[in-house]
Formats: sequence, C-alpha cells, structure tokens
Amino acid sequence: MVVRMKKTTFVLDERVVDRLRHEAARSGRTMSQIVEAAIRRLLDDRTPSKDLPDLPTFRSGGYLVDVSDRDALHSTMERES
Repeated sequence: MVVRMKKTTFVLDERVVDRLRHEAARSGRTMSQIVEAAIRRLLDDRTPSKDLPDLPTFRSGGYLVDVSDRDALHSTMERES
C-alpha cells in the first residue's frame, strides 16, 4: 500500500502552535503527526446521523391567502398592517 503525503499550510493561533510544539517535544512525535492524528480522530469519531423524528403537525384552520397570488398577498398584507 502506497501512502501519499501532501504538504499544506494552516494559519493557527500562535498559542495553539506553542502548545502543539510543547506536546510534540514531550511525546517525541512531530507536530505533523499530532495534527494528523487529531484531524483523523475528529473525522472518524463523527457519528452517523440518526433518523430524525417527524416534525409535529397542527391544524391552522386553512390558508388566509394564496401566496402564489401576488395581488392577493399584497392586499392581505396591507389589510393586516
């Protein structure tokens, strides 16, 4: 299996970079290894979306105006204000 690597650039807060550099030195890993592991974990830990429940429905008593009828819509809006 061939693993291809791609070099890229990120703009990070310098406090984050300082913490990353410290962790790399402490753990004996490179900064790239830590960032890659963190990104992989973020992407792999995403739980698949569950089926969402149906939205509730209610009876509103019907439409007051046909919104596709521009004149009727404007007329109703003018009466309401």
